[in-house]
Amino acid sequence: MSDHSHLVRYLKKQHVLSLCCYAGDDVWCANCFYVFDEARMAFWLMTEPDTRHGVLLQANPQVAGTVNGQPKTVLLIKGVQYRGKGVRLEGEAEAQARRIYQKRFPVARKVTAPLWEIRLDEVKMTDNALGFGKKIVWRREEA
Repeated sequence: MSDHSHLVRYLKKQHVLSLCCYAGDDVWCANCFYVFDEARMAFWLMTEPDTRHGVLLQANPQVAGTVNGQPKTVLLIKGVQYRGKGVRLEGEAEAQARRIYQKRFPVARKVTAPLWEIRLDEVKMTDNALGFGKKIVWRREEA
């Protein structure tokens, strides 16, 4: 098992991320349901462009955030910090992502909000179950 496969497996099991956006002096974080696309090393999420984070994402595609659970003990802490670039999907890429997103979250079939891709540039996972403070780092330029 490579460290990368451990990280991918974790991201596929989870379904909510925090998305932190900024433009100028305005910063905002939101929690979003996501689907992880391993081939592209990207998150797909659904949000309206007029939400606060949607507006900021359009003004500045640089984002950061986290994916984590809620363990009751420090020895079970595992989570991910990430940074990347967000873009609104269009055309066939959007249609493909929407099919996969709706399969994972059937309630999304009733929602027409656009899908966005967060193309990951860097991911750092902490997994205390592998050893206290164990870090797994992935960077696009090194992949």
